[in-house]
Amino acid sequence: MAKTKIEDVDLYAILDLTISATETEIKKAYRKKALQCHPDKNPDDPKAAEAFHELSRALEILTDAAARSAYDKVLRAKEAAKLRHKELDSKRQKLKEDLERREREAMSGSGINLTDEQKLAAEIQRLQKEGSRLLQEEQKRIKEEIQRSLSRLSEPVWDSSLNRIKIKWKADKTDNSNGGYDEAILRKFLKKYGDIVALIVSPKKKGSALVEFDNKEASEMAIEFEKGLPENPLTLKWLNEKPVLTTKREAPGPSLVSDRDYESLVMTKMRQAAERQRLIEEMKKEES
Repeated sequence: MAKTKIEDVDLYAILDLTISATETEIKKAYRKKALQCHPDKNPDDPKAAEAFHELSRALEILTDAAARSAYDKVLRAKEAAKLRHKELDSKRQKLKEDLERREREAMSGSGINLTDEQKLAAEIQRLQKEGSRLLQEEQKRIKEEIQRSLSRLSEPVWDSSLNRIKIKWKADKTDNSNGGYDEAILRKFLKKYGDIVALIVSPKKKGSALVEFDNKEASEMAIEFEKGLPENPLTLKWLNEKPVLTTKREAPGPSLVSDRDYESLVMTKMRQAAERQRLIEEMKKEES
C-alpha cells in the first residue's frame, strides 16, 4: 500500500483537536489516544501498529514549530481551496486544477520557488533525519504506563468475602435482648474502623455475628481493639484463622451503566440481598 501523503491527512482530526490547539493540548490528546491504541494494549488488532504510527506522526509534526507552521499553511490553503471549489462548476474547476498543476511543475523544474506542499515535504524530511526526541520520550512514557497497569494486575488485593470476622458475646437462649447487641449497636461499635461490606447477626444462635470490612487494616484494628459493651465484651476472631489475599483477574474498566440508572440500582439491591442471604446460610451451617 502506498504511503499516504502528509498533506492529505488531517493530523488534528487524528488527535480530535482543531488547528487552534496548544502544544499542551496536543501532548495531552496524544497520551490519551496512545494509551488506547498502543500495540502492547491491543495485541490482537492488526491495525493497532498502523494507528499508533499515525498518532506518533501527528505528535512529531505538530510539536515541532517549523513543521507545524508549514503543515498549517498547507491545511489552511486546502480549506480555502475547498471553499473556492464550491463556487466553481466542474469544467472550470478542472481547468483551474490543470493550471495550478502546470504552475507547480514549472516552479519545481526551475528551482526558483517552492510550493507550500514542497516546503512541508522539506520539513518532514528534516524531522526524519534529525529524529524526534519528544516522540521517543512520549512513546517511552506510554509504554511504561501500560507496563505499570499490567503489573498492578498481579498485586495482592483484599477480598472481604474471604476475610470474614466472627463476633462472639455472652447471651442466654432466652435473652430477648441478645446480650445487649443487635445489628445497629454492632455497626455503631465497628464503623469507626472503616467501611463495613456486610454485617449479619445470627438469626438462630444468640451471641453470634459475622462482619466483613472493605480493607485489611480496618479488619485488623477491629480484631485487636474492639471490646464492645464493658458489661458484656465482644470477642472478634478471623473466621479462617488468618487474613487471605488474592490477585486481580482483570483491569477495572469504566462502567457502561450510570449509578442513577434504574436497572443498575435494581441489580445492585438484588446482589446485596443475595450476599446477605448467603452469609445467613453459611452461618446456619457453621452453627449446626
